[in-house]
Amino acid sequence: MESAPGDASPATGAPRDYELLVPREWFRVDLMRDRWRSRLKTFVDRQSEGRNVSAELKRDVWATLRNTAEAGRARGAMEFFLLTISQDGGLPASLLVSLVPLGDTPADPEKYAAWLELREPEGAGRRQVSVVELTAGPAVRVLGAATLNVHVLMPGGVGYLTLSFASPLTGMAGPMERLCDAIAGSLRWVQ
Repeated sequence: MESAPGDASPATGAPRDYELLVPREWFRVDLMRDRWRSRLKTFVDRQSEGRNVSAELKRDVWATLRNTAEAGRARGAMEFFLLTISQDGGLPASLLVSLVPLGDTPADPEKYAAWLELREPEGAGRRQVSVVELTAGPAVRVLGAATLNVHVLMPGGVGYLTLSFASPLTGMAGPMERLCDAIAGSLRWVQ
């Protein structure tokens, strides 16, 4: 596992940064730097190297990752992690780390969970919303079939640090769910 630092907003009582332990197999892209597009390109090139991956698939993966990163940046994303183990060039898992200012978001995790729960559609695809206690503090955990979002309340009233995991190939169950929970559980604030 390696420690990945991020940036937190400087506010009274707010942490100046965070640390997150992510397995070494996960490729890190710092979305706060101008060269994030070239880092994504490097990832796509490495994934397709020595494999029978069509140029079309390579372009599709690049476009999907670029669009995900751009959309994430527009919503406060700071880091993008990509699991690099894949036989066919597909993307087994990813993690997008974002800072979500409080704004209209409830500062109390219980109220935030209830707010999110009200927005969940009825039916089989309904995600499970719960409040969990992590070492970094209280968090709202939202588990779907192929996603896990963990919204960790930041000290100092800054907002939530959101860890958005996606596992489209294997789904978010069993070992992948446990791995994502372990990564979220490793979050530490740097004062």
